[in-house]
Amino acid sequence: MDLGIAGRTALVSASSAGLGYETAKALAAAGCKVVISGRNEERLHQAAENIPESIPINADVSSVEGSTQLVKKANEMLGSDIDILVTNAGGPPPGTFESTDIDQYLSALELNLMSVVAMCKAAVPSMQDNEWGRVLAITSISVRQPIPSIMLSNTARAGATGFLKTLALEVAADGITVNSIQPGFHDTNRVKDLYGDTNLEDLANGIPAKKIGSAEDFGKIAAFLCSEQAGYITGAAIPVAGGTYGGLQ
Repeated sequence: MDLGIAGRTALVSASSAGLGYETAKALAAAGCKVVISGRNEERLHQAAENIPESIPINADVSSVEGSTQLVKKANEMLGSDIDILVTNAGGPPPGTFESTDIDQYLSALELNLMSVVAMCKAAVPSMQDNEWGRVLAITSISVRQPIPSIMLSNTARAGATGFLKTLALEVAADGITVNSIQPGFHDTNRVKDLYGDTNLEDLANGIPAKKIGSAEDFGKIAAFLCSEQAGYITGAAIPVAGGTYGGLQ
């Protein structure tokens, strides 16, 4: 399927592995010129070798400064403004209300909320000038249905969702869509780190689809939400979780 975005420029943060990597790969396959980023330089360059003509930038989006600089450097490396921004970041440490120190909340908010705000502040104004843009945030199904023992992620990503839905209202008339995509349990290092390889079968049995999600399939869904055909989808928070979320809305 032609997504109508060939020749567009894209930045996918935290994309040297996992869901970010597969999203960048799918955008490149759709004809976009893609910037990928990551903190581990060796893994980042390995990822770039597998995504044709991608531009790797070593960056840390755990701070506002790092997130802002990533967008600025991406514009410089591309030689033009970013058309498509996909925000992504690793998750904060697991923990419950009891085990999580108050100081940990600030770093989690900077990683999973303020990084999104900072990248949007740096990228969206040029999209408004160009009267076309796509913003997509990779968040978590925990925004809809909190996952036990990841208090920090549940809290910070919910804040990001509120920001994105409000931004969507303000820029819709400028030809910009703003959405979030909410992964459930996918075959990524994050899920394996949280639950362990040996527990993945039990985890899958608790999912209505009875399987762990494919990161590659997730990337293709994310790319579609950045497509020309998806231009009337904005302000949406879309679960991709194999039926894990049981609510009506």
